[in-house]
Amino acid sequence: GCLGALDGTHITASVPIEEQDRFRGRKLITTQNVLAACSFDLKFTYVLPGWEGTAHDQRVLDDALARANPFVVPSGRYYLVDAGYTHQPGFLAPYRRTLYHVSEHEGRTPQNERELFNQRHSLLRNSIERAFGVLKKRWPMLSTQSFYPYMTQ
Repeated sequence: GCLGALDGTHITASVPIEEQDRFRGRKLITTQNVLAACSFDLKFTYVLPGWEGTAHDQRVLDDALARANPFVVPSGRYYLVDAGYTHQPGFLAPYRRTLYHVSEHEGRTPQNERELFNQRHSLLRNSIERAFGVLKKRWPMLSTQSFYPYMTQ
């Protein structure tokens, strides 16, 4: 069965000038790409910090799975992931080129099985987005430039 949802989020990072290009994320500030998994009750079950902000989410997940102490998904279980990840054992992605986000379904009934699947997938996968939102609201310093050295962050 489904264990929860998994995604990456960007946390601001203070890094040496010579490394800033690698850490400059989508919003042109230096960030770490932090991979996290959570259960549907918003409890984090796995966190991998430290990847540069330019790293693609799938690359960070691949690293988590290949480490000496890897992220392990029990056989027959899975996490919901967004379309930025590859559909693979342990990770269930939505159908591509099919309506996905809840806002895209607003005011209309899904037209086929894939749209219905994606609608329900989106509603459940939103738990990781909510968990990140709660975390960043509780700890606003995660969204502001850090004064701590990178290795301490």
